This record gives sequence, structure tokens and C-alpha cells, in this order.
Amino acid sequence: MARPAAEARPLGTERPADAGRVTDDERATATAPPLAHPPVLGPAQTALLRALDAHFASWGTGAGAQEILPPPLYPVSDLQKFDVYTNFPHLALVASPLDLTGDAPEPRDGRFAPQEVLPATLGLPHATCYGAYLYYEGTEVADETLVTLVNRCFRREEHYDGLRRLLSFHMRETVALGGFEHTQRVLGSFAERTQELAAALGLTMEKVPASDPFFDSGGSRALLAKLSPVKYEFQVDGLAIASVNTHRNFFGERCDIRLSGSGDHAFTGCAAFGLERWVSVLSDLHGGDAVAALEHLRDAARRSA
Repeated sequence: MARPAAEARPLGTERPADAGRVTDDERATATAPPLAHPPVLGPAQTALLRALDAHFASWGTGAGAQEILPPPLYPVSDLQKFDVYTNFPHLALVASPLDLTGDAPEPRDGRFAPQEVLPATLGLPHATCYGAYLYYEGTEVADETLVTLVNRCFRREEHYDGLRRLLSFHMRETVALGGFEHTQRVLGSFAERTQELAAALGLTMEKVPASDPFFDSGGSRALLAKLSPVKYEFQVDGLAIASVNTHRNFFGERCDIRLSGSGDHAFTGCAAFGLERWVSVLSDLHGGDAVAALEHLRDAARRSA
């Protein structure tokens, strides 16, 4: 019998505005703790996730992408380059070592008090593609550069919901760097293949335009985003399980990635797949049977090869 996923529960509670000054101990209690029992994937779910990842990775490598392996956390200063803490403060999670100048601190009620940890200098990424831009930072790239990578991502949410919405999850991405036309060809191809796979699997999928907070609402890139959407989500029952994202030259400028020959800042775009979310919708399609979902995926992959 398949083991049920952990039940979701709210991450934290709000303190009334008129409740007075918050002490360090109260702040430690009021801020969001990690989930008490994050879901652990069983063998069948794990096999399904691995198969999905291999399938999406093959789309990238089949198009000429090289695979790179990013770290699970970065210096805060690296993520700050991308305005992560300005545009996505509600999602941000940071890590810090314990302060060992005195006795080794002990957690109370499942948490350490703020004064027991050192300043947080490590950031946990909420998207995989950051590793690609940092990998190419300060370099020149060819007009049609393509890489694929997978990483564990982290997002602080108002609530969690089984495998549909997790504190930590796997995201496979293929990232195009180079000329603008190259990024659009890659994203167009991945969008088409995503919809074809959904149809082959019997999933009812919607392609929905979405906003991108990377672009300052008053800047020229924001105007372009209004004229032509820079992000599309692929949703099943209202859940985004994949997306394609046009960044124009935002990351090229922030990481000083330039085009070989012209020296202009590179354009970038990425196609992203939330692997646990795919596991969730495919398992639901088969009444919670991940083994049947895996066989269905393999059959659909064979037919579309």
C-alpha cells in the first residue's frame, strides 16, 4: 500500500499589529518553522520522479545541451545580484551557522532563538536556473549556448499541500543563453513538447500567461513584458507544473555574460519542470498508483520518441 503524503499545515501565524513589541523569543516562535513531517517519497514515487527528470533532461541534451550540476545553496551576495530578496522576499529562505562563542545552544520547541545563530550569509535558491548564470558569470558565450541542470529548490509558502506545494522540491531546467532568437526557438520547442506530452498522458493542460517580478514595473523591460508575455505556465487543475520564461538580457547584464564576437550582453530563457508536482498529477491520474503512472509515462515516451 502506498504511504500517504504528509498532511499540509500552515507554515506560521501572523501577530496582530497592536500586540506590542516583539521579543526575540516571541519572534522565534512567530516566524515560520519547517514542516514537522515533510513528505518522503517512497520507492515507486522516487522511480517516477527519476524517470520524469531523465525524460525532461533528454529534451535538453537531445537539443545539444550540456549538463551542469549546481550547488544547493549560494552566498547571499550571489542571489542578491538577481534581486531575489527584493522581488521574492516572501519565498526567501537563508541559512546560518550556530553561534558557538559560549555554550553550544540547544533548540527549544524545535527552533533556535535569533541570538543563537550568526548572521545569515547563505541563501537557498527558489529556482534552479540561477546556477547556470553564475556558472557563465564574466564569460563570453556562443549565440546558441544550451545547458540543462537540476537542483533542489526552497520556497517559504503560506501553506503546503502534499507534493503539490513543498518547502523543498526538485526543479529540472534547460537554460538557453545567447541571441534572443535562440532563446525563443528553444522556449517554443519546449512549450510544444510539454503540451504534447500532457496530451499523450491524458492530462488536461492549460498554457497560461504569467507575470515576472524580475522586471521593474517602471522599466523598459516591464513595458516589453506587458506587450509580449515573458512567462507562460503550464497548469493542470490550476497547478503550475512547468513554465517557459524569457529573461531578455537581465541575467546577462547582472552576471556580465557576453556574446562572443559582438560583446553584447547575452539573452537568456529557461524551461522549468517541477518534478514533485508532475509526480503528484500523474499519481492522481492513476488513483495514487505511482507504479501505474510510471508505466504510463514510459509508454507515452516510447510513442512520442
